[in-house]
Amino acid sequence: MLEITRIDCPYCGENIEISVDCSAGSEQYVEDCPVCCQPIEMSTEVDGDGTLLGVTASRNDE
Repeated sequence: MLEITRIDCPYCGENIEISVDCSAGSEQYVEDCPVCCQPIEMSTEVDGDGTLLGVTASRNDE
């Protein structure tokens, strides 16, 4: 259950597309921005039915 969503990179501001594996439930992980290569801390929120409720992207250096 992959869901495609878009976020703004917290470093360069570029709007990027990410894939979220909703079958894994809510999780936190680091993914590099494909534009500026900075490490983005991703936090996904998925409900019990596997529906993506939200994605938060923050700087890894905060």
